[in-house]
Amino acid sequence: MNIQITQEQNLLLAFASAWNRVERRLDSSLGSIRGISLAEYRLLRALADAPNSQASRVDLAHAVGLTPSGVTRALRPMEKLGIVSTIKSKRDARLAIAALSPSGRDLVNDASAVVDDSMKALLSHSSRVNENLDQMVGLLEDI
Repeated sequence: MNIQITQEQNLLLAFASAWNRVERRLDSSLGSIRGISLAEYRLLRALADAPNSQASRVDLAHAVGLTPSGVTRALRPMEKLGIVSTIKSKRDARLAIAALSPSGRDLVNDASAVVDDSMKALLSHSSRVNENLDQMVGLLEDI
């Protein structure tokens, strides 16, 4: 039986395939050079981009597509390494703010250079993507 694939399904499968290749490449590069995964980099990047490099776990969860408890589990080992710290709210004991430490900021900066180099190497195989990079980013942000 031949099942027709729609453009939308084809787009989904192309996204998933491209993300899989990017994730594998960056997990490997970041892991071997900086000792973090792409998921950890995304969390640290979101924290670095937050005002005063501080954010609630709920805000971080929204930024990276995890649950707040998933963010808490991911931040715990980073806190033990001194990359992030937790600031307890004086008004609400349930609210904990994650804060990027100076060594965490250094790690994000170093890891960002690794991400840049890895993405440039990955994108070097497609001149069409490089020529339309701003347009592609804009299209993805529209989704």
